[in-house]
Amino acid sequence: MIQAVDRALRILAVLQGGRMSLGDIAGRAGLPPSTVHGIVRTLLAHGMVVQERDSGRYRLGPATLRLGNVYLDTLELRARVAPWATELARRTGCAVRTGVLLLGEVVVVVHEPRPDGTRQMPEVGIVIPAHACALGKALLAHDPAAAAAVTLRSMTGGTVTDRTVLDAELAEVRRTGLAVEVEEAVLGEYGLAAPLADGAGDVVGALGLVVPASGWPLDPAAHEALRAAARAVSRELGAPAWPPVSWPPSATA
Repeated sequence: MIQAVDRALRILAVLQGGRMSLGDIAGRAGLPPSTVHGIVRTLLAHGMVVQERDSGRYRLGPATLRLGNVYLDTLELRARVAPWATELARRTGCAVRTGVLLLGEVVVVVHEPRPDGTRQMPEVGIVIPAHACALGKALLAHDPAAAAAVTLRSMTGGTVTDRTVLDAELAEVRRTGLAVEVEEAVLGEYGLAAPLADGAGDVVGALGLVVPASGWPLDPAAHEALRAAARAVSRELGAPAWPPVSWPPSATA
């Protein structure tokens, strides 16, 4: 590992938390202020970080957005999912999200709003703790290393923070192919998600429905529509089977 690169990435990860002073960054990154200062000055020169004139605080810069857009443009999953997400939203009346796993969190790469004409915020790029959303559980269920490493922090009173409970939920995801979230990341928001697999049989993303409290529980037709869409996307990605082969093998498989 190259130390300077590792430290720069740690600083960028810390700045995901918002505007910060140099001291705040150093404290959260666990680095000496002098080291952070030198790295931040380099990141400033490349547009990865900007400094606010009035407060002197630092935040992520526009270059990070450009990199994110390049990533999205080259993501085959995004291209494959988009038409299915539109149709899934139409069939269920729900908003649809597709997410990928990154360092214990889910990054939303596709968002199809509810087809009811209401004003909704675009969600591509939002980050949600993996253990606190249906998308994340669908992903963690098939990634033992990520599941073991995830930090179980509380987001709402409903967030699962007991590892034994989470492990049981992940086993259920492997058994049924569907993950459930009940107001664990945002109060009043429920979710249902399914894993997406590629040609190697690896889970590379998750497709999910986002449901307000008034629309929960979903009827069986919505469950089947989600399963069908996840199966179709996985087939287009070359997956040999769906649901993906369980890890560890399900007792009921």
